[in-house]
Amino acid sequence: MEDLWSRAVSLLGGDQRVARAAALELTACYAQPHRRYHTGEHIQAVLRDSALLADDLHLPLVECAVLTLAACAHDVVYQGQPGHDERASAAWARDWLVRAGVDEAQVVRVEALVLATLAHTAPSGDLTALALLDADLAILGAEQAVYDRYRVAVREEYAAFDDEAWRTGRTAVLSGLLARVPLYATAAARERWETPAKANIAGELASLE
Repeated sequence: MEDLWSRAVSLLGGDQRVARAAALELTACYAQPHRRYHTGEHIQAVLRDSALLADDLHLPLVECAVLTLAACAHDVVYQGQPGHDERASAAWARDWLVRAGVDEAQVVRVEALVLATLAHTAPSGDLTALALLDADLAILGAEQAVYDRYRVAVREEYAAFDDEAWRTGRTAVLSGLLARVPLYATAAARERWETPAKANIAGELASLE
């Protein structure tokens, strides 16, 4: 993650010393003890899967760089407060990229990509944003054992909620995902994850009833 962040900043003309300082802060944030799912492991997975989708979509090099930066930063602030976390993460990315001297247009682009994770929607023509959003949801299409670890980890991050509140909130989230047709915006993501994701979501919903 640190190397990918630094290389992406460099590709966009940013200062390497500042990029390395930001990368170290990224690692520290994702290692915070209250995190169970939104850790560095999650970011590595999003980086991997977004790169696969970027290749399938033939994204230009600069778009691949902003995609990498957004993937690294999109959960850098995580307090279990939807809306606040995404906005704070976007602000974190802006602060460090401005300090590194990255062009304002690219700073805005990274910031917008991070903010797209707030509602998990993007215009159909924004392939970079769609690649990020699909990669962020790739865990839903994981094999059963991996998915089970994911749902346990997410529950642990919301340990402050009792079981009834958790079931209500989680059911609403999963039902919304299951209702999306298709779940994934890009054809490449649908081919990889759509069928197992729908099965995993339906299975978890059944367990919550």
